[in-house]
Amino acid sequence: MGISEKLAFLDPAAWAGQVFGGAWTRPRGGARDVVEPATGQALGAVGIADAQDVAAACSAAASAQKAWAQVLPREKAAVFHRAAALLQQHFDELALYVARETGAILPKGQHEVREAVTLCQLAAAMPLQAQGQVLASAPGVTSLARRMPRGVIGVISPFNFPLILTIRAVAPALAAGNGVVIKPDSRTPVSGGFLIARVFEEAGLPAGLLHVLPGDAPTGEALVTDPHVPMIAFTGSPAVGRRIGELAGRHLKKVTLELGGANSLIVLEDADLDLAASNAAWGAWLHQGQICMATNRIIVHESIAQAFTQRLVAKAQHLPVGDGASGQVALGPLIDAKQRDRVHAIVQDSIAAGAKLLAGGKHEGLFYKPTVLSGVKAGMRAYDEEVFGPVANLLTFATDDEAVQLANNHTGSLASAVISPSLGRAMAIARQLNSGMVHINDQTVNDECVNPFGGPGIAGNGSSVGGPADWEEYTQWQWLTLKQAPHPYPF
Repeated sequence: MGISEKLAFLDPAAWAGQVFGGAWTRPRGGARDVVEPATGQALGAVGIADAQDVAAACSAAASAQKAWAQVLPREKAAVFHRAAALLQQHFDELALYVARETGAILPKGQHEVREAVTLCQLAAAMPLQAQGQVLASAPGVTSLARRMPRGVIGVISPFNFPLILTIRAVAPALAAGNGVVIKPDSRTPVSGGFLIARVFEEAGLPAGLLHVLPGDAPTGEALVTDPHVPMIAFTGSPAVGRRIGELAGRHLKKVTLELGGANSLIVLEDADLDLAASNAAWGAWLHQGQICMATNRIIVHESIAQAFTQRLVAKAQHLPVGDGASGQVALGPLIDAKQRDRVHAIVQDSIAAGAKLLAGGKHEGLFYKPTVLSGVKAGMRAYDEEVFGPVANLLTFATDDEAVQLANNHTGSLASAVISPSLGRAMAIARQLNSGMVHINDQTVNDECVNPFGGPGIAGNGSSVGGPADWEEYTQWQWLTLKQAPHPYPF
């Protein structure tokens, strides 16, 4: 039985070779199969947009946005309530599709859909919240600062958590009164685009306000440079983020960049070793390490390093790898051969530079074994680069200052963590960590939707998305003053 026979809400026949702009249309850029990483099976075909398709979509979104900005707050909120209900109604189907398209275990697909529900519920509250404040001014003058929609937001999203990392921008951007054009990763165009389009189509979002245009680099560049798009929200690699930042700056656009970086887990000598190893394994290997918050560096006190390492290696040797949608494994495949080859090259180059391979370091097809490297140091690729694969890199330290130095020796970090029952000591270390997010007695992969999410340096451009940050990102301030009548000036 093929995927189209199993699905009801997500029917690949509905968008075969097409893109979305309030209606399904055939683009100028052709079509491409969507391939399931675990099996190599085609899940369907989607349209690929070219620059002309992007220009038409951005112009249409700008036109639709003007009417959307005038829609009553409760009517806007109702769209997001219906979207959340649709996600919940079709939960099992959507979770399975996300798992299959992203090469994930089923619980990861379920997590993405659950978070999408929450993000729509949070967006539903935004139109009914206060959207400005009264400022001090002279008697007889009412001075207001009010939040205004920016216009059209371009959202460029990645393959790893495509539903969450797309809808976390789409939902609040729409709720703030903007139009949206999505360019999902062409490897996950349904989870990162068409699924969202179907939900909002059924939820009653006005036609033309939301567009989904799968494509490659030229499609993204056309979106970034389009004059109808004043803001770009990008999640992806540092290399692409730099290019987008350059283009956005040249065109005087606001841009949020969430990229990744070096994320460290520090394990102090008084930590419970079994719990610490469990946290480290989850942070390093969840979704094959293809997470921007994945634990890249596990920094362990030298007095417990041997015992901790034994526990982590045992986990690596026993965690099953295979088709995640089967429900029988802990790790699925990497997204494609290019990613697998990059991960393997980093592992092999690091071993050649002196790191010791304790587990893993091999693959069958796209299925890469959970890997443990010890003796990792600065100058090795596993230390200097974000691996984005199931590789746990072990370092040791003697003093808290040394641990902080190892954790902060990077060009950017989204998340860090410290494990110890000594909360005062852990807090003292946490205050010194140069990361956008820090967790005590937890691992690095955390997000609760209501928190600001971002980091410094190569982790992004210092901006945050999520929770209280959304109003700052997707609106701009307008100062408005009111007088009873104009008064004369000296001229």
